Amino acid sequence: MSLTTILLTILGIVIFAVGLLFSIAWHELGHLSTAKLFGIRVPQYMVGFGPTLWSRKKGDTEYGIKAIPAGGYIRMIGMFPPGADGRIEARSTSPWRGMIEDARSAAYEELEPGDETRLFYTRKPWKRVIVMFAGPFMNLVLAVVIFIGVAMSFGFQTQTTEVAGVQKCVISQSEDRDTCKKSDPVSPAQAAGLQKGDRIVAFDGQPIDDWATLSDRIRGTIGPATLTVQRDGQEVTLHAVLRENAVTKKDSNGEVVPDQYIKAGYLGFAAQTEIVPLTFGESVVRMGDMLENGVDSIIALPSKIPDLWDAAFGDGQRADDSPVGVVGAARIGGEVMTLDVPAQNQMAMMLFLLAGFNLSLFLFNMLPLLPLDGGHIAGALWEAVRRNLAKVFRRPDPGPFDVAKLMPVAYVVAGVFICFTLLVLVADIVNPVKIS
Repeated sequence: MSLTTILLTILGIVIFAVGLLFSIAWHELGHLSTAKLFGIRVPQYMVGFGPTLWSRKKGDTEYGIKAIPAGGYIRMIGMFPPGADGRIEARSTSPWRGMIEDARSAAYEELEPGDETRLFYTRKPWKRVIVMFAGPFMNLVLAVVIFIGVAMSFGFQTQTTEVAGVQKCVISQSEDRDTCKKSDPVSPAQAAGLQKGDRIVAFDGQPIDDWATLSDRIRGTIGPATLTVQRDGQEVTLHAVLRENAVTKKDSNGEVVPDQYIKAGYLGFAAQTEIVPLTFGESVVRMGDMLENGVDSIIALPSKIPDLWDAAFGDGQRADDSPVGVVGAARIGGEVMTLDVPAQNQMAMMLFLLAGFNLSLFLFNMLPLLPLDGGHIAGALWEAVRRNLAKVFRRPDPGPFDVAKLMPVAYVVAGVFICFTLLVLVADIVNPVKIS
């Protein structure tokens, strides 16, 4: 590896690290701003974990940066209500009960005179939902702005109706070969005289301006067809006889389904690819697809564990859609900077990487599990349901829902997350996902 490659890799990692820190700070700013809006006292706003590198106190909040850029937090006074006896501090011989009491005590560590009206748990449930949702929502906003901005200004690698190359013979796409045999028939494109550089503008007299439409027309045709192409500034009409062939299957979104094939019409040419900016509507649709894929990926995480284990501790291959952590994403960022592509392509790829990271932060934090934001949201919503039901049935107000009682479960969930994070970390180091 050359010195230039090493320096470019370090540059990519640094750029991603800066984007990561900004994303974390942006997330916590959502919590901080809404907490202060609703009069909740926030003693700390920190980006990172571990030893404090820098901090400054402004008003009643200490703002700072810590050594490990793997997350961030704000501290709010009174995250949990007092116990049933009204006491904040108590001790129990039960380890599970001790966890609850420790969490409750920590929520009041910096309680000062006058804070009785500035406690988190005393706010109405809808206000607590807003405070906890604001963090992930900031990540969603950042992901959407970056994604749509880059999609509209830069674009995506898109197949076009221009011919990049003509297949000389008909080869089933299910076969792992690209060399023609004597027994292979001549491809319809070759027989019709289609040439590299031709741009197909009409199929059977119907105008064509995008690859998806042309691909569907070709697949749906077996037999004679008329192609109108632009060649050297002139329109040329070609006559082809499309054959049935085994071609890759597509899903409802037009995406290729790996290792699945169907019988369909076949012409026999490769489409040229270009980077094409999207319209606002197309960008929103693509962002929706990205969000849907993100949800599917979160749901599929448990099923990825065996392959991750094999990739980390065995001889298994790291799948392209394998989960990656901060280290893996930083390595991808470093690899992007070493690619032999224009600088604007590298910048677009880095921004898309950052958008995907922020979308993952949003989806992950919305899981209704403590200690994630979604767990606190679920607790506040459950409290609202309990209190409203009590009103309907004219029963005594059950009071705030004591989220502290769920802390033993939260510790188990945190333990699972830590183990999964360590597994991904090992896989990212010994068998990383690569883009080149």
